Amino acid sequence: MNSASDSDSTRGGDRVTGGPVIRVGSAPDSWGVWFPDDPNQVSPTQFLDEVSAAGYQWIELGPYGFLPTDPAELRDALDARGLSLSAGTVFEHLHRPNSWTDVWDQVADVAALTAAVGGRHVVVIPEMWRDPTTGAVLEDRELNLEAWQRKTSEVDRLGKAMFEQYGVKLQYHPHADSHVGTQTEVLRFLADTDPEHVTLCLDTGHIAYCGGDNIAIICAHPERIGYLHLKQVDPTVIAKVEAEDLPFGEAVKLGAMIEPPLGIPELPSLLAEIQNLNVDIYAIVEQDLYPCATDVPLPIAQRTRSYLGGCGIPSVRFR
Repeated sequence: MNSASDSDSTRGGDRVTGGPVIRVGSAPDSWGVWFPDDPNQVSPTQFLDEVSAAGYQWIELGPYGFLPTDPAELRDALDARGLSLSAGTVFEHLHRPNSWTDVWDQVADVAALTAAVGGRHVVVIPEMWRDPTTGAVLEDRELNLEAWQRKTSEVDRLGKAMFEQYGVKLQYHPHADSHVGTQTEVLRFLADTDPEHVTLCLDTGHIAYCGGDNIAIICAHPERIGYLHLKQVDPTVIAKVEAEDLPFGEAVKLGAMIEPPLGIPELPSLLAEIQNLNVDIYAIVEQDLYPCATDVPLPIAQRTRSYLGGCGIPSVRFR
């Protein structure tokens, strides 16, 4: 597996030699960006300026429309700051009947833009079964067998179509309050999908949020780990979330996602496990902060970069 291919790593800097590399970047989510346009969020210019100033090269698109959707304009904005794109991001609800066209229309936009500026991955996230803000229950918490089989077969189809049409790899992202969140669900999902077309974006925070063991998942399916989101959760907040059955958005407002090394999982041992996989891979810092004051993200990003750089993992690179 070559998760960060030669074509990924040459744009914006020469390929690092001497063995596989964990390329650490950041994402709009770490600047409190959840929507294409929202008055509670930083501007695209602030995000781009500050993520570069914090010492990261690799970024994600965030919600489609937050950053420029014209490839030339986006490429110019990235190049001006020495930034490169690792992935786009999109949600799916393929367990629902007759949902392919709606999902594909969104995926195609994201995949086309990602590929046009040199990205080779699209992170695909299952939509949540309850509204993250209001907590309103939108669907059953668990899928019946028919819906589960529809989801897994259609995600296989999606991964195949994305790669054939745009040359991007589907990285599936388990998520809190979704149908693929717990460790049991993640392992079942991996067992029921095609490794040729679907690999995992292991989000360390969401796995921990849902009570899972990141290293156990890595050890069970090392060949399926294609991409990483690095984050930690605050166990005290998670205990409150579980006790009160709070929706994800409320949990984030309470500080469920916390900067390392203040939460779990412990990242040095996790990164060491990833290093042992002997693959090139992106590890994107993605600390959910919505909503947050505009002066909050940059100092956290700087401290996080310093912390990750000091974890003693030789293959970690920021440029």
